[in-house]
Amino acid sequence: MSTFANMRSDEQTMSPRRIAVEVAIVLALSLGASALYSLVAIVNRMTREQPLAQQTATLNASLNPRPVFDLIYQLMGVFFDLMPVALVCYLLWNVSRPRLGRLGIDFTRPGRDTLSALALALVIGIPGLALYLGGKALGITVTVVPNALDEHWWTVPVLLLSAARAGILEEVIAVGYLAERLARLGWSRWGFIIASALLRGSYHLYQGYGAFIGNVAMGILFGWLYTRTGRLLPLVIAHTVIDAAVFIGYPWVAATFPEVFAPA
Repeated sequence: MSTFANMRSDEQTMSPRRIAVEVAIVLALSLGASALYSLVAIVNRMTREQPLAQQTATLNASLNPRPVFDLIYQLMGVFFDLMPVALVCYLLWNVSRPRLGRLGIDFTRPGRDTLSALALALVIGIPGLALYLGGKALGITVTVVPNALDEHWWTVPVLLLSAARAGILEEVIAVGYLAERLARLGWSRWGFIIASALLRGSYHLYQGYGAFIGNVAMGILFGWLYTRTGRLLPLVIAHTVIDAAVFIGYPWVAATFPEVFAPA
């Protein structure tokens, strides 16, 4: 709850219109753009003759047939995808410590944050897998291929970076940044939680309606936890751990259970 009470004095004069424009720009450079692309993608999928459950969404694909340039493109993609996070950190930087306190980041208890994050990853990950399988069975979720990279010495490090990119980008902007800015606009706690959850679900809509429902539920839990604790690192770490496990473990899972996880 501290996020909604902690406003820097030199920003008190910012008008609601200016804050709203800033939020629109940040989202247009990041998750808002992803949400619009995702909306177009699901309309495209739903208007195909092929059923939704027989379609595939690939998350980490090769970007070039030459390994060295594939690596370069992968690293550039991670770097530039994190630029909106850099912008948000710049906008909410405190002149005194903790510098990123308004985002719920202070690095004062890394051990406790990590343990909390691991527990949260289990709470989210296991039901998330069940929801994915249920969505596939109901025909409302596409087959998700988390890792389509060839095997190189850099494949696992790149997948870890990709997982960290998702955890940092989504939690910093969809939770930490929106909580601070929507509070400044007079939104209630639950107004922020629902808005953040719907945003999270919308940019996963390209994976199908099951992914939308699952990510809205995850967004409600994450938003509620953030407003209760004011700490963002556990959410970032939990998200990163979940994605890292999915990205790295997918080849084995697809080979072991091809009828369930491998694309048709």
